[in-house]
Amino acid sequence: MSSLIIDRLSATDGTLECSVRCSGDLERFVTDEPFRTSYDVSIADVPAGVLAIPVLAQVCPVAWANGADVYVDEVDATFARALADVRESLSEMYDFIDGGTLYARRTIEPDPGTSGEHGLLFTGGVDSTCSYVRHRAESPTLISVRGWTITPDASDDDKWDALRTRVSRFADDHDCETAFVESNMLSFLDHPMLLAHYKRYVDGGWYSSVGHGLGLLGLCAPMAYARGMDDLSVAATHWDGIDLEWGSRPDIDEHVRWTGTQCHHDAYDLTRQERLDVIAEYVRNEDPTLQLQTCNDRMDGNCGECEKCYRTAVGLRLSGLEPSDHGYPFADSDYARLRRSLEGGDWVLGQDERHMWADIRDRVRETEPVTPAERAFFEWLEGVDLDELISVSDPPLSHRLLRAGARNAPNALYNAAYPAWIAAKTGVRRVRSDR
Repeated sequence: MSSLIIDRLSATDGTLECSVRCSGDLERFVTDEPFRTSYDVSIADVPAGVLAIPVLAQVCPVAWANGADVYVDEVDATFARALADVRESLSEMYDFIDGGTLYARRTIEPDPGTSGEHGLLFTGGVDSTCSYVRHRAESPTLISVRGWTITPDASDDDKWDALRTRVSRFADDHDCETAFVESNMLSFLDHPMLLAHYKRYVDGGWYSSVGHGLGLLGLCAPMAYARGMDDLSVAATHWDGIDLEWGSRPDIDEHVRWTGTQCHHDAYDLTRQERLDVIAEYVRNEDPTLQLQTCNDRMDGNCGECEKCYRTAVGLRLSGLEPSDHGYPFADSDYARLRRSLEGGDWVLGQDERHMWADIRDRVRETEPVTPAERAFFEWLEGVDLDELISVSDPPLSHRLLRAGARNAPNALYNAAYPAWIAAKTGVRRVRSDR
C-alpha cells in the first residue's frame, strides 16, 4: 500500500521540523531532508494538530497523485475537511490525481484566541499590491514566504534580504505589520522528479500548477494560529473566465481553512490589466511614488528586460502611468525589443501568459497610441497569433528528454544525475513563478 507518514514533529520557539517516511514506490519523490519552516513569532504553544498543517499541505498533493494514504498522529479537524475539499477540486482538474486518504490518531478542535487580524501573502507585485489596495482599510499583515521563488540556499540570501527590506519599507510607509516565513518545502520533496513525472500533464511546474495554493497558505497556519489571524488572503493570478489548470484558484484556495482562520482567493473578479487600473487610481489619489516588483530575475528592483517586466511596463502605460516612475526602465525603443523577443521565443511561456497578453491586447484595442513606436507595437499585437508565440517558446529539447529519462530511471541512477535535474527545474521555475 502506498503511504506517506508524518513523524517526529517538533516546534521550538519559531521553528517547526518533522520528518516524512514513505513506501518504496514514493521514495523518488521524497529526499532525506527533514521538512523545516521558521516563523518570526513563537509557535511553541500551537497545538500539534495545527503544526502538522504546513507539511500536510506540501505532501498531500503528492500522495493524491499516487493514490497514497497519509498518516499523522494529530490533525486539526477543520483542516482535515479542507483537504478533502481541495483534493476533490484537484481531481476535477487533473486526471492524475488518483485519491488517497488522510489517517490521524487524533483530530482536534482547539479554541484559539482571535485578534481580527487579516493576513495577505505579499511580494509587491501587481496581484498582491492590488489586493493590498483593495484591503488597505483593514491594515493587513503582509506575509512574505521564502522557499519558492527564493530558495533557502545561502546563494539566495541576498534576494531574501532585498525582499524583506522592500516589504518592510512598504509596511512602514503604509502602517502595516509584516510576517516572514522561511521553508524548505521545495527541497525536502524532490521537485525535479515531480517535474519529470508530471510536467507532461501541466502547463507550468509542479508547484505552480498543482501545489502552491494549498502549499503557501498551509505554511502560514502555525503563524496565523499564534497571532489569532481570522482571515488569510492570496492574490489571484488569473481571473473569472479563464479556466486554466493552476495550483491557486478559487475552487482550491477558498476551501483552505483551519480552526480560527479562513483563506480567500482575492481579486479573481479583475483581469490583470484591471488590477493595474486599481493600482493606477491609488497612485494618482494617494501614493504617487509607489514601486512595483515583478521581475523574474531580480529581487532588488526590476531588470526591465524579462517578459514579465515588459508585460508589466506595457500594462502600466495602458493604465495611464509612466513605467519608469514605478520601477521599470522602459522607453519607446523597448517596444521593438519586446516584439523581437516574443517572436523569437526568447522566454518559456505558457497559457497563462497567453491570456495575459490577450488581456493587454483587449485594452490596446481601446487605447490611442501616443508615439509611432507604440502605434507599431499595438498594430502588431492586434494581428499576431498568440498561440503561435506560445508554441515557439517551448523549453529546450534537452530539458524535455531529461525529464522523460528521469521518469523511468532507477533511483540509484537518478540520484547520481540529481544535479542535472536541479538545473532543469531551476531554469523553468524562474520564468513560471508568479505574484
